[in-house]
Amino acid sequence: MDKLQLSIQTDDFNIEDEYQYLRQGNSDSGAVVTFLGQVRDFNQGEAVSQLELEHYPGMTESVLKKLLEEADKRWAIDRAKIIHRVGPLNASDKIVWVAVASAHRGDAFHACEFLIDALKTQAPFWKKERSATGERWLDARDSDQDKAQQWMKND
Repeated sequence: MDKLQLSIQTDDFNIEDEYQYLRQGNSDSGAVVTFLGQVRDFNQGEAVSQLELEHYPGMTESVLKKLLEEADKRWAIDRAKIIHRVGPLNASDKIVWVAVASAHRGDAFHACEFLIDALKTQAPFWKKERSATGERWLDARDSDQDKAQQWMKND
């Protein structure tokens, strides 16, 4: 079983199944930290009916793999996994899941936070929101860029 895993997929995923991957045969981990991102039904002052995510196949996987490897170099990780969905998603649908298992909570928290912050600004995903007034492409938020830059200063 690979220590670092990732999946870009259109299908939904089961959080309990994914949690079991982190725990299966892995009694060394005393901490499991996860982040689940889901589609909001309201953004920038209006109701959102759907979010569509596109990506650059091959490149996206390469970027995410490098982020997982970087997290593994920085912190003591037993296992880590990123799942990111693409395609059309509705309000409350799961978009992204980042999970880290480690012997200690500090490493697990730091690695998980690093992975989601870096993913949001470095991985080639494009988001288009649909609302009653039409469609719009979303840019990365300044706060996301600032957070990712903080991690890069810690190199």
